[in-house]
Amino acid sequence: MSTIRLNVPTILTFSRIILIPFFVLITPASPILGVTIFLIASLTDFLDGYLARRSGQITKFGIILDPIADKFLVISALILLVDMSRIAAWIAIAIIVREFLVTAIRVVALSMDIVIPAETGGKWKTAAQMTSIVFLLLPYSIDFLPFSIDFYDIGLVLMYISLVLAVTSGVKYTISFWRHFQ
Repeated sequence: MSTIRLNVPTILTFSRIILIPFFVLITPASPILGVTIFLIASLTDFLDGYLARRSGQITKFGIILDPIADKFLVISALILLVDMSRIAAWIAIAIIVREFLVTAIRVVALSMDIVIPAETGGKWKTAAQMTSIVFLLLPYSIDFLPFSIDFYDIGLVLMYISLVLAVTSGVKYTISFWRHFQ
């Protein structure tokens, strides 16, 4: 496992970071285009890990950069959702604090050559967050005769689920880190 190497997975991770300003600037005026950018950025999250594992191109740099890119994307979206009055600030703050805590633990662990793999709860949290963000950014509802789909309510329920998963997986990650010292 090398430290720094520019490869396809790393380029995909960097592209996720590069897409963030476009996402933030475009979304308020054009939510559908913003959702499209967010979905592309989210797709790079799946692809970079998959390609790194499949091609044996896992690097320490990638292990650190990938979750940071994820956090930047999610934090940007949460702040945007608060600014657009789609979620309460306390929800964004709770999730952002968890993200900083887990990222700090991950960096400290990696500096001690301890690799704590992402656990299933964290992966479900990410999926719920990404999906909730998409629903919350879409127009409030779409009417299909004779019924309508309320994207906001779906997104809000998924955001609460992701909040519970964030706290739960954050606690599990912290416990896993501390177990390495016993």
